[in-house]
Amino acid sequence: MLPKAYEPQEVEKKLAEKWQNAKLFAAKNDKTKKPFVIVIPPPNITGALHMGHALNDTLQDVLIRSHRMFGEDAFWVPGTDHGGIATQNVIEKKLAKEEHKSRHDLGREEFVKTVWNWYNECGNAIFNQFRKMGWALDLSDIRFTMDEKRAKAVFECFRQWWEKKYIYRGKRLINWCVRCSTALSDIEVEHEQHAGKLWHLRYKGEDGSDGIVIATTRPETIYADAAIAVNPKDERYKNMVGKKVIIPLANRAIPVIADEAVEMEFGTGALKITPAHDATDYEVGKRHNLPVMTVINDKGKMVNCPEKYLGMDRELCRKETVKDLDAAGLLVKEEKYTNNVSTCYRCHQPIEPFMSEQWFVKMDELAKPVIAAAESGELQFHPASWKSPFLTWMKNLQDWCISRQIWWGHRIPVWYCRHCSEKGLTFATDLQGKEQLTKVSFEDGAQPIISFEKPAACPHCGGHDLVQDPDVLDTWFSSARLAGKNARTRALLSYLHTRYRI
Repeated sequence: MLPKAYEPQEVEKKLAEKWQNAKLFAAKNDKTKKPFVIVIPPPNITGALHMGHALNDTLQDVLIRSHRMFGEDAFWVPGTDHGGIATQNVIEKKLAKEEHKSRHDLGREEFVKTVWNWYNECGNAIFNQFRKMGWALDLSDIRFTMDEKRAKAVFECFRQWWEKKYIYRGKRLINWCVRCSTALSDIEVEHEQHAGKLWHLRYKGEDGSDGIVIATTRPETIYADAAIAVNPKDERYKNMVGKKVIIPLANRAIPVIADEAVEMEFGTGALKITPAHDATDYEVGKRHNLPVMTVINDKGKMVNCPEKYLGMDRELCRKETVKDLDAAGLLVKEEKYTNNVSTCYRCHQPIEPFMSEQWFVKMDELAKPVIAAAESGELQFHPASWKSPFLTWMKNLQDWCISRQIWWGHRIPVWYCRHCSEKGLTFATDLQGKEQLTKVSFEDGAQPIISFEKPAACPHCGGHDLVQDPDVLDTWFSSARLAGKNARTRALLSYLHTRYRI
């Protein structure tokens, strides 16, 4: 007797097992047929698959099956992604909830082991979901971005790009997440509209005059001001350019400069320039050779400021600064203001622009072949109207920060000899009593040794006391592990596709 409704449990499991046992979806490598290969967007090992995965991968399943029916040698590559920051956040929350511990209580080695154990558990759950969906994947040949083959490919990409000088280490203004305690690339930063305030502050003239009034959304950063900028076409401030004004509460004199980056219509038309805490200000500062002073550290605490505010959280310092400005008669007015706030794509906490020495990839070198492909028509856009903004974006890319101050991920494949790089290395003792390399400075003389595994000896002095860079690579650097003809083009397109589905 037929059941009243279709019962997939009785049918689909048996069919899926039969397909897998028969190796129907394995790569045939039949050179007589046209190949058609797609890579599954690897899901992060942060938990089970969701409805978004089900929809996306079902469409790919239809695509791969149709091309196989067309007579092509079709192969759908299965795999999972280690999801650096995302997975580390999941494990840290799990530790805090179940064991009331932080990753620092475990130490780096034990924490990484814990994540690998999670992968074995979570990865199997994801693969079982693949099986239940009956997708046309060869599940006997699963890839993982942290497995040995992929890890070696990532290293090879790093080595080649280092030798071609696409990769470098330098000190630049980066996106810093105070909560996650790591650098982020521009595409890991989201912009959210927040209802905030715009404060109008008076900077009195060094000569005793009323000086100038500026408008800012971040009064806590006034202690790092290097100048006040006005637009050279703004008649209101023509006589102020070249003079000096006093930073309120800090009592330090700074110059008034002219720069076309200032929007005359915003606020008062006068802009405080704080190179260490704002990307636009950083560029203005470089043009005018302004000093760079940091007043908010990597923990979100105040430094290099009047004693009253030292060690304060940045949010508390904002409130106290506004209160003291008002008491000093230097707060002209405050008004409600909705602005775009940069936030971390994982924890959604405000991003802090931060001067830091990190590893970078030169994006202009990577972008050149992609720009050429877009302009020639080799790379097509649907709808075509996206071509122009894409090219504008690509031509203005900033260098890609690829180092992350987390523990889960591909470790930077760079080593240092403690003898040769002594002054450039900073160590600290962890909670387990083990000495750990915590900071590397090329500016102070650290000498890199590029190697996938620990070198037998230092190539400079023959010493054996070698330590590895403490940072890991940005998860999306894995998308740049391609080699061969047009590798740079494919690498960047893969990187962009991961985030934007271009």
